[in-house]
Amino acid sequence: MHLSENEGIEGKAFVVTGGLGFVGSALCLELLRRGARLVRAFDLRSTSPWSDHLLENGVHFLKGDISHRKDVEKALRGVHCVFHLASFGMSGKEMLQYGRVDDVNINGTCHVLEACHEHGVKRLVYVSTSNVVFAGNEIVNGNEQLPYVPLDNHVDPYSRSKSIAEQLVLKSNGRPSKKKNGECLFTCAIRPAAIYGPGEERHFPRIINLAKLGLLPFKIGEPNVKSDWVYVDNLVLALILASMGLLDDIPGRGKQPVAAGQPYFISDGSPVNTFEFLRPLLTSLEYDMPKASLPVSTALIVGNAFSIFYTIMYPWLTRGWLPQPLLLPAEVYKVGVTHYFSYLKAKEELGYTPITTPQEGMAATISFYKERKRKSLDGPTIYEWFFCVFGMSAVIAAAFFPDIGPIPLLRSACLFILRSMWALRLLATWATLMHVGEAIYAWRLAKRVDPVNSRGWFWQTFVLGFFSLKFLLKRAKK
Repeated sequence: MHLSENEGIEGKAFVVTGGLGFVGSALCLELLRRGARLVRAFDLRSTSPWSDHLLENGVHFLKGDISHRKDVEKALRGVHCVFHLASFGMSGKEMLQYGRVDDVNINGTCHVLEACHEHGVKRLVYVSTSNVVFAGNEIVNGNEQLPYVPLDNHVDPYSRSKSIAEQLVLKSNGRPSKKKNGECLFTCAIRPAAIYGPGEERHFPRIINLAKLGLLPFKIGEPNVKSDWVYVDNLVLALILASMGLLDDIPGRGKQPVAAGQPYFISDGSPVNTFEFLRPLLTSLEYDMPKASLPVSTALIVGNAFSIFYTIMYPWLTRGWLPQPLLLPAEVYKVGVTHYFSYLKAKEELGYTPITTPQEGMAATISFYKERKRKSLDGPTIYEWFFCVFGMSAVIAAAFFPDIGPIPLLRSACLFILRSMWALRLLATWATLMHVGEAIYAWRLAKRVDPVNSRGWFWQTFVLGFFSLKFLLKRAKK
């Protein structure tokens, strides 16, 4: 397409569902930068890490649930184009909340389509996923001719629901408006690769947290396995171009937009092994890369075990005390099986070419997470937590607690080493005083080098002693 930068945007009104999210907020800001008259962020949340910045730039917030038809109809009233980004169940515990996944991804999309029909919206860009054609099958340089995965063959409810929703969106292309004014709804679907960038909410924070705790013990699959990633700015560009590709007043095109009814794969165009892609990030944050490797078959056993456990825990999946599963079957396939796609169709029909290289994108991402780490409380791995908490508790219990439960066994183990109760009690008292002294020192030092987290450093050092203090001392040296 040979269009101006702001074609179909300047002076127009837009809705971005999921507009307070990572990609949604970047898209809202880009629409305003290009001259949109109104940008409405429709989201279940009322605040997010980007909400203040969005408000400052003139984005309108509308809180609502995509699975509630009245909320959607209210959000889409009076707009020219809709970007449908809202979804649920992409990763972690959300993947196992089957009812909510279908309610948001399928029913929510139906509500969007009906509201577009009701209000005469002319353009709908749907953000889908490459998983509509991928379910653990190797794909090398795939394109849009690949068939949809049969619905019963999907490995997780998210992919299945996104496949159904995408097909509904594309089949609705050309649907006449209910206003009977001769206008039609034109639709297309963008299938992004795994998304990354500064502030990304799903992939990187979880990976970084696992690496910090020492819970990335192994790689999955062969070193030559590759998959796609897409930097947030590249994806936003693709979404903007897709909206232009749905314009029906382009000279020489007649009333049939170039993107109408079409899906497009979007990526940085540089397929890479996931663990090699993450190496610069984890290394820059001083976290260890996994050294051992698991074949996909073995990793699937681990993933299925977690899936079974969390399915049993279904009533409590939304509770904060239940941690995210370490691994699920769908995630095994994502990192352990080669699947990457060509963006040639998007390039030829939409004019898409990545504006940010993977090197530039990763550099910006690293800079963001290094700054976030500098401002947050750092600490040891979960193994050091367990060793210190269990060790201190065992020594104190053996020294001072009465003979109940496992206390006699703990006391016998300690006396086997120390030989006398006097020595045991002296050790417990000395260790406790050391922890208290280290905690006070950590609090005073943190007041100087990291005042925002001084209370956190005090309590963490009180529990862990030098296992915590060494991280604060390292920060003080910098």
